[in-house]
Amino acid sequence: MTNISNDFKLRIATEQDIPMIWPIIQQAILRRKNDGSNQWQDGYPNSETIMNDIKKQVGFVGVKNHEIIAYVAIDSAIEPAYEEIEGKWLSDLPYVVIHRVAVSENQLGQGIATKIFYEVEKIALDQNIKSLKVDTNYDNVGMLKILEKINYTYCGEVYFRGSPRRAFEKLLK
Repeated sequence: MTNISNDFKLRIATEQDIPMIWPIIQQAILRRKNDGSNQWQDGYPNSETIMNDIKKQVGFVGVKNHEIIAYVAIDSAIEPAYEEIEGKWLSDLPYVVIHRVAVSENQLGQGIATKIFYEVEKIALDQNIKSLKVDTNYDNVGMLKILEKINYTYCGEVYFRGSPRRAFEKLLK
């Protein structure tokens, strides 16, 4: 486990974590809907998505006081959707991609998602990877604000399941 703050850690998820992960994902799906967002309203992510993350060892949980409060997929494999961008990435470096950031409803407003992004930076640097890439829907205002706050650069559009997504990259030193 990597320590983010005194009471928050990020660790690789296991199958035993799924009963705690899935409600967090469902809360995030409902939150996107209630915010008027189209993101995550088409059956994705689903339990199979999370199971595949865990099997590939790219699923991570955020743990605070021994309780799972967040989920994120962190993958250093090439993201096929990122191969064709309407725009231009900042670099052609190997990268870590961040997908499926979800925080428990009772932990909102505490900066957990931001802490997750900073922790991903440490994970990438530990792997000697200097580029982080992420995408989000145009109407996911919360995520767009986080990406701006932590200095991600808008690079253009990528497409997932036929829908355009805003694509961002951050280069690490």
